[in-house]
Amino acid sequence: MPTFQRHIRQELDTLVEEYTTQHSLSRRTFLQRATAAGLSISAATALLASCGGSSTKVTSIDALTEWGGSELDSFNAINAAFTQKTGIKVNVESTRDLPAVLQTRVRGNNLPDIAGMPNLDLMHQLADQGKLVPLEKFIDMNKYKQDYGHGWIDLASWKGTLYAVLPKGNNKATVWYNPKQFQDAGGAIPQTWDKLIAVSDQLANAGKYPWAMGVESSASSGWPAADWVSEIYMNKYGPAMYNQWVQHKIPWTHASIKDAIQMFGQIAHGNHYINGAPQSILATNFQDASYQPFTSPPKAYMYYLGDFTAGFITSQFQTLKAGRDFNFFPFPTINAQYKGAITGGADIVVAMKDNDGSRQFMQFLATAEAQSIWVKRGGSTSVNKSVNLADYPDPVARQSAQILTAATAVQLSVGDLIPASLQSAYWKGLLTYIADPKQLDSVLRSLEATAQQAYQS
Repeated sequence: MPTFQRHIRQELDTLVEEYTTQHSLSRRTFLQRATAAGLSISAATALLASCGGSSTKVTSIDALTEWGGSELDSFNAINAAFTQKTGIKVNVESTRDLPAVLQTRVRGNNLPDIAGMPNLDLMHQLADQGKLVPLEKFIDMNKYKQDYGHGWIDLASWKGTLYAVLPKGNNKATVWYNPKQFQDAGGAIPQTWDKLIAVSDQLANAGKYPWAMGVESSASSGWPAADWVSEIYMNKYGPAMYNQWVQHKIPWTHASIKDAIQMFGQIAHGNHYINGAPQSILATNFQDASYQPFTSPPKAYMYYLGDFTAGFITSQFQTLKAGRDFNFFPFPTINAQYKGAITGGADIVVAMKDNDGSRQFMQFLATAEAQSIWVKRGGSTSVNKSVNLADYPDPVARQSAQILTAATAVQLSVGDLIPASLQSAYWKGLLTYIADPKQLDSVLRSLEATAQQAYQS
């Protein structure tokens, strides 16, 4: 066989392999390369059909999500833009029981094209089972790495492979306050943990309650306290130790974990820090607690929770102006070595079917063009660096976005990363600690016993 014929044969064999096995080519690219290799359009089309490449155009894809209300409206606004751009319709199924519905569909081999992930643990399981489409086959990774920080890429990946797009995130390094009332009470924004305790003592000694706190959340009560502990731990011990904790490479009785919980206890059990504590902390819903610094006169002066708190505040106090009447200051630095390392969260979207529609959708969802749609509508912070900060509706949202995109390291709350049985035990253990700090050692021993079982299963 002449050399040029062998070359054509090798090129066509490679094309078939990439298309049928690796799924790393679009139909258009397949035809372009086949004709470039010397085939006619008709011959290239016939070859495509013979290897399973139907010329039928994808006209719709299915998306499974847990978003509802205004979040679903915003997602559908992105979908409408995608349909206008590609002609592909997105059929959305929304459920509040995403884990159960998704796992049922996996067992029944009835996969959606696109799906939200309720947690990272399930994403990792599905990736290991080969149920997720690796995105690196068709997403421009050079552009992706320009748009997303290393911490966010790590979050969207598993075992070195990118599986997810993060359409929006949240920043959990936020302490909320009313600037005017805080200043009138003599408060100064603390840059360090020691200064946070100092300003808390100053307000308490003046007869004021420096903190609002509530951890009631029905069956999930305790998670706001877990967010506190995660942010403290990340700030003091850094991402490497944080990963050891999450992966159970250090025991729950480790001195660093006890220390982080006791630092949280400096706030929860502080003298005259929280009105009615500790009983009020346990009985107050986390959303209701967020209102306390914004009443007139204020019932408290500071409140810690993620940047989604802005939505609670604006819904309850519709006349308050962002930046003037409510704002946040960044969680204070504990260890300067880990400045910029934060805890946060992200909505995770994966592709479960590999077709031209799901590929185009994931490519679009990763862009600043798509994510700006949600940002402009409000209620979303993008972790894509290319989203224009001017698209955010107010200065508070812009500040949160700047922190997220500039983060040196990002981790989800520990409670969102550990096995479900341990998660529940951890939240309940923090409720016990809030009620009686003397029980901490007992709580940690119990959590270690639960962890040993959870990580073996």
